[in-house]
Amino acid sequence: QVQLVESGGGLVQPGGSLRLSCAASGSSFRVNVMSWHRQAPGKEREFIALITSGGTTNYADSVKGRFTISRDNAKNTVYLQMNSLKPEDTAVYYCKGVTTQVYWGQGTQVTVSS
Repeated sequence: QVQLVESGGGLVQPGGSLRLSCAASGSSFRVNVMSWHRQAPGKEREFIALITSGGTTNYADSVKGRFTISRDNAKNTVYLQMNSLKPEDTAVYYCKGVTTQVYWGQGTQVTVSS
């Protein structure tokens, strides 16, 4: 079993920055791919970024150049640095971990508004 807990969400003005964290516990040493997803009101959950245990990353076009995913394997934590935030980035952000099963965190709200 793997437990994922997100933190770092909040209210930020357009153009601002936030850093989200996702702490993994349990059998986290088996988590290879960790990723961030988001879901805006009335929309489907969408992929944002992923990172493998080896550090390979991939991003959705909508956030490329603005968001950076990273991980600290010693702390079993993955981060999402979000810069140049836009109102359309407003959503609940979820962390996902994949072992032989798929695990989701509970989500953290990010609101971009003036």
